[in-house]
Amino acid sequence: MATDILLELAQVLEGRKRADPESSYVASLYAKGLDTILKKIGEEATETVIAAKGGDREQLVYETADLWFHTLVLLAHQGLGPEEVLHELERRFGLSGLKEKAARNET
Repeated sequence: MATDILLELAQVLEGRKRADPESSYVASLYAKGLDTILKKIGEEATETVIAAKGGDREQLVYETADLWFHTLVLLAHQGLGPEEVLHELERRFGLSGLKEKAARNET
């Protein structure tokens, strides 16, 4: 199940916080800090857009996986996990997107 994979990956990413940055790509991202993680997400988002524009479904899946992965790294860095995002998506399920957006703009 997709949720299980996200939760397993989140556990691995959490464990990488204690890893040596010389031995782990994720640990090196954590060591470099928030700006480096955000830059990587920006790169992956751009590559995802390019893949979608190019019409290559396989490349789109690959780039989306990279984007999701690095977003999970960001969440872990900020002390969050996929559970919080999944709960928010669940909260929104069945809501009109237009109404939900309007409600956010009222505050």
